Amino acid sequence: MIQTGLDRLLAGIDELERRRFGLLAHAASVSSVVEPTHLALVRRGVPPAVLFGPEHGFYGVEQDMVATSDQTDPLTGLPIRSLYGEDAASLHPSAGAFEDLDLLIIDLQDVGSRYYTYAATAVWSARTAEEAGCEVWILDRPNPLGGVQVEGNLRGVEFESFVGAFPIPVRHGLSLGELVRFQALRGGWLDGSLRVWPMAGWRRDMLWRDTGLPWISPSPNMPSPETAMVYPGACLVEATELSEGRGTTRPFEVLGAPDVDPGPLIERLESSRLPGVHYLPTWFRPQFQKHAGKACAGIQLVVTDPGVFPPYRFGVEYVAAVHDLFPDRFAWRSAAYEFVSDRPAIDLLTGSAALRQALDGDGDYAAWVESWPDDEAEFREMRRDALLY
Repeated sequence: MIQTGLDRLLAGIDELERRRFGLLAHAASVSSVVEPTHLALVRRGVPPAVLFGPEHGFYGVEQDMVATSDQTDPLTGLPIRSLYGEDAASLHPSAGAFEDLDLLIIDLQDVGSRYYTYAATAVWSARTAEEAGCEVWILDRPNPLGGVQVEGNLRGVEFESFVGAFPIPVRHGLSLGELVRFQALRGGWLDGSLRVWPMAGWRRDMLWRDTGLPWISPSPNMPSPETAMVYPGACLVEATELSEGRGTTRPFEVLGAPDVDPGPLIERLESSRLPGVHYLPTWFRPQFQKHAGKACAGIQLVVTDPGVFPPYRFGVEYVAAVHDLFPDRFAWRSAAYEFVSDRPAIDLLTGSAALRQALDGDGDYAAWVESWPDDEAEFREMRRDALLY
């Protein structure tokens, strides 16, 4: 069984005595015996002074892009401070949030994709806490996608956002502790006040099912590690008016829209010859969000070999296929995306305008895809000093 950073902290709990600390955590912040982090600390007589909740809230109640407010924890009576409010400014905690603390503990389960916002919240909180004079501890957890595979282009400088906070590939192969170290090294603020409590027993070639740890949904639409595996590609559908399966029991695993014919869609996807995946024709009816209450047709992703399946490449091929085959059904997202309205959501997610410009101009995105290996190799070198395992 893997020992997480939390498990190791609980074994050395005396280090928390006489510390006034805050805890940034969420519903998936549990020990290997499924005890929530904040309750484990309270039970051991070292309660946090304050709890901080990322997007979706401390208990993962809210859907994506729904603001959360400050609350009181119903189990402990501790104050909960929201780090996801009504505007972009709320995403960066103020130094005042940490002024009465001498330590910030961050225990968040990430899913290994550049878009997933917990990494941005962790890094921005760690940096602000350090500037406010707080020590920062990261309790490390496994990357569900493993630590070996890297996939995708580096995010362009002009495409920085909450869903693209760092110049890394979409599938980065870092644990959260390593990702924070990576950013601290790049920013020149890696010093003795930042400490990662590493895992024991985790290897870079491990996917989630190899760890033996229970899966607790880190966000409302991440119900399984299989969802996490397809998310690096299926999340691109958020940047369109197609359904990414929110409002179903298989978010990001079922994709489609009304009046889409699965037959030619599957034929087109199969022509790409992506390994480790099958496409099942499917129909579904989202209960909320895009196309709520309407019957949608499309595909269900069935990953047969996660060791070779390229999820980001799949997402690119899927968006391109629907764009080309069903032009009357396809449209890019027009609403603001994570508080950004001056750049298309697809550009924010891909970290580039290349895919959108190629598709809208009837161009060829192959050259862009073929540039990924150079970016991946560059990133492997960039991340070397941040690796812990």
